[in-house]
Amino acid sequence: MSRGITGREPDPREVYADIIDLPHWQSPTRPRMTLYDRAAQFAPFAALAGYEDMVSEEARQVDSRIEPGEEDLALLNRKLGRIREAVEAGERPEVTITYFVPDPMKTGGRYETVTAGIRKADDISGKLILETRTGAAGSYVEIALRDVLDIQGGIVDQIW
Repeated sequence: MSRGITGREPDPREVYADIIDLPHWQSPTRPRMTLYDRAAQFAPFAALAGYEDMVSEEARQVDSRIEPGEEDLALLNRKLGRIREAVEAGERPEVTITYFVPDPMKTGGRYETVTAGIRKADDISGKLILETRTGAAGSYVEIALRDVLDIQGGIVDQIW
C-alpha cells in the first residue's frame, strides 16, 4: 500500500481502518438533504458585499455640463426677459426648456427637456417655477436659471 501523498505520512487506510468502511450515518429524525439544498445554503455568501453595486455605479455614464458662450447667454437672457414680461402681464407662457440635472453620486449629470407653462421667473432665488407639480406634496417644479441651456417655443421663438 501507498504511504500518503509524500511518502512520509502513514497510510490513511491503516490509520482509519476501523471506521473507513462503515456506512454514512443518517439521522433517524431528519431527512437527508438533497445536493441542491446543500449547495443553496452557501448561495447568500458574498465575499465582497456591495462590490457589484460599486462597479455598476462606476460604469454608469453621465454627461458633462455644457458651458454656453457669451452670445448664447445673451440670447438666453433676452428669452428670460420676454418670459418675465409675459408672466408679469398675467400670462402663463408654455415653453420647452432644456436644462442640466446634476448627478447626486458623481461629477456630471444629464440633460432633460420639459415642456410646461411658466408660473414665475424668480430672479431673487434664481429659479424658473413651472406650472407642473411633483412629489407627494404637489409642489411646483423649479429649475435653477444657472442650469438652463436653452428655451424654445411660444413667445421666445421670435427672439434672436
